[in-house]
Amino acid sequence: MKTERIIHAFDPVFDCKSRVLVLGTMPSPKSRELGFYYSHPRNRFWPVLAKIFGENIPQTPEEKADFCLRHKIALWDVLRECDIEGASDSSIKNAVPNDISVILNSAEIKAVFCTGSTAAKLYKKFIEPETKISAISLPSTSPANAKVKFEELCEEYKMILEYL
Repeated sequence: MKTERIIHAFDPVFDCKSRVLVLGTMPSPKSRELGFYYSHPRNRFWPVLAKIFGENIPQTPEEKADFCLRHKIALWDVLRECDIEGASDSSIKNAVPNDISVILNSAEIKAVFCTGSTAAKLYKKFIEPETKISAISLPSTSPANAKVKFEELCEEYKMILEYL
């Protein structure tokens, strides 16, 4: 697989009522193709959130953004750009972080969560020194993280509810 320079193409999802910030690493090729966060059909992010909030799984980018805003969730990624092979977080090089102050200055964020160990590691390296806010690492919902069962993901992601 060839390394590509990817520049993040999605705006963050947030408003002044957002209370938690959920950060991934960088949209996967499938998410970029479909135009929204966690859009790979086997990614379990939206099913997990739907389960913990007791709702139907949002389908369209508009439904997903609305879901986040209704539940006071801000959604973005740690990186603005990077070199990456396909969807392989472990291949990331030359990373440039997003400036999350745009969200922190607009909303009373009570907790920052990272979806996966690479997002957490990059957050700690690039963003935490600026914000002085530690992030809580959650397991990746990616199909590549199949060893973590759906029920386990739901248990871990329920932690978000404590900060809303």
